[in-house]
Amino acid sequence: MNKFDVIVVGAGTGGSLTAKTLAKAGLNVCMIDRKAEQNIGDKVCGDAIGKHHFDNIGLAHPSGEELDQVIQGIKVYSPDMETEVNVQGEGVHGYLVNRLLFGQRLVKEAKQAGVTLLTETVVTDPIIKDGYIVGVCTKNLKTNKATDLSAKVVVDASGHAAVLRKKLPPEFGIETNVKDEDIEICYREIREIKTPIDDPGFCKIYLDLQKVPGGYYWVFPKSPTTINVGLGVAMVEGFPNPKDLYNEIVASMPLFKDSKVLTGGGGLVPTRRPISPMVANGIIIIGDAACQVNPIHGGGIGSSMMGGVRAAEIIIEALKKGDVSKEALWPYTGIFMKEYGAKQAGLDIFRMLLQRLNNDEMNYGMRQHLITDDDLLKASMGEDLKLNITEKTSRLFKGLGCLSLLKKLNTMAKLMREVKELHRNYPDSADGLAEWEAKVVAIEQKAKNL
Repeated sequence: MNKFDVIVVGAGTGGSLTAKTLAKAGLNVCMIDRKAEQNIGDKVCGDAIGKHHFDNIGLAHPSGEELDQVIQGIKVYSPDMETEVNVQGEGVHGYLVNRLLFGQRLVKEAKQAGVTLLTETVVTDPIIKDGYIVGVCTKNLKTNKATDLSAKVVVDASGHAAVLRKKLPPEFGIETNVKDEDIEICYREIREIKTPIDDPGFCKIYLDLQKVPGGYYWVFPKSPTTINVGLGVAMVEGFPNPKDLYNEIVASMPLFKDSKVLTGGGGLVPTRRPISPMVANGIIIIGDAACQVNPIHGGGIGSSMMGGVRAAEIIIEALKKGDVSKEALWPYTGIFMKEYGAKQAGLDIFRMLLQRLNNDEMNYGMRQHLITDDDLLKASMGEDLKLNITEKTSRLFKGLGCLSLLKKLNTMAKLMREVKELHRNYPDSADGLAEWEAKVVAIEQKAKNL
């Protein structure tokens, strides 16, 4: 059996940075991916990454052919298209990257650090011994040869597929399944348009709670004439086919008249709070496999990069001490929750309310600027959501019979604060987990009942 210090399953953004960080610390690391090496990084994605994520982990910012477009801000449109919320500021500055070239850069850096890369290989099962993950079973897709690999720690960075997480036994205490209602199914194309777009530095998000339930459609310019455009819906009961909706709603926009489709495809994204915990004996789960994704817009590149680096730091310390137990790896979940998960959990509550509003409520709320552009920016960066509610607004809402919406928004803002505070104070050990989880579930239930 081939032996390594750490095996990383998945060579995406999170997996590559985990592997590179570990290898730079002198560890013997193997990274496994089902794709051929030249295709790693090529996936259906919004391609957007906030500038702050690069700063937080000390990663070189994209440049040259890897950088498609600098993002100045985000514009959000109401269902009736009468209101535009313009979110600008340091928190939303970022980049649209060439996803393939960016992924290739991260893999190259991991290999240069000393990582052993196994491609066109799938992980079929975890190897469990005496209550610990001690390796993985693999199969080469070209030769069908099965090989067992051993490691002191295994990292599941396999994306939404979560090939290890889903096969963990109940006694490991990790969520193995994500509910369909917490998954967004998307269809996306890269299109070349005839007339250059006016404001290529802005990503545009369009809301239509009736036609696009639990989701939205987007127009992200990769250049003045090349657009990343797509649509996603929540996988609730009876959800519509996203490709059919895309063709009906998005492809018919005047912007895309006589445009050329360069590439297209579908994908699945978990849009909920992070799983808890993200560790067990001999295993850490990161990225989409751990639901480390923004529940509102589904962006997960930056958070997976941060999650991967933090996971590597915890693993390095655990291996120094010769202890890879659940207790030794436990701090990882709390670190992630403080740095990003608390924000995620708050936005998850916001998502639950959005999925229960109708277009009239959304149009009115946006038209009255109940949440200002500046407050939306702050909320997106993890600060408490503030509502721009005056006595005049309350009278207007009462007169129009919309007082219930005002109450929902007030309650939602309160629940967001409560759930974020819980996640910032994640239990220091497994002993307090059941009580903590019960409090979180109670808050979620209140949000779902709004």
